[in-house]
Amino acid sequence: MVSVREEKAAQVAEIADKLSNSKTTIITDYRGLTVAEVTDLRKRLRDAGIEFRVLKNTLVRRATAESGTSAVDVYLKGPTAIAFSTDDLVAPAKLLNDFAVKNKALEIKGGLVEGKLVDADGVKELATLPSRDGLLSMLLSVLQAPMRNLAYATKQIADQKEAQEA
Repeated sequence: MVSVREEKAAQVAEIADKLSNSKTTIITDYRGLTVAEVTDLRKRLRDAGIEFRVLKNTLVRRATAESGTSAVDVYLKGPTAIAFSTDDLVAPAKLLNDFAVKNKALEIKGGLVEGKLVDADGVKELATLPSRDGLLSMLLSVLQAPMRNLAYATKQIADQKEAQEA
């Protein structure tokens, strides 16, 4: 039979690994949410490839000390649920912010984005960024604009010359 200390040490190691490997980690206070609302939130996050767990603050503090991310300890007060995302940088912020707007009981405390500490306002700012595909399409349109304008100007000149000859 595995002792309680060994179980907790394994949990701390798992949390430390998640903190180290996630691109975005967002800490929330879920007090006031109904079971149905938490289930809905978990489903939305799971569908986006984001893990959402309710964790004990003492275990998270030990894991942050182990992983070198102890800056987030300031947000570990009260009931804590943490969203870990290893793939997408912006998706957890968008999903949690949208859910928090609709459900005032969910409070975003702050978190880590690529190892840097951000507060609740930083998470909300991150949530307003366009998606990766949106940013790529904006970049593409900026790159195409000079050629499009040149083609338009050339066509105008050709049309003017045609009108003068007629």
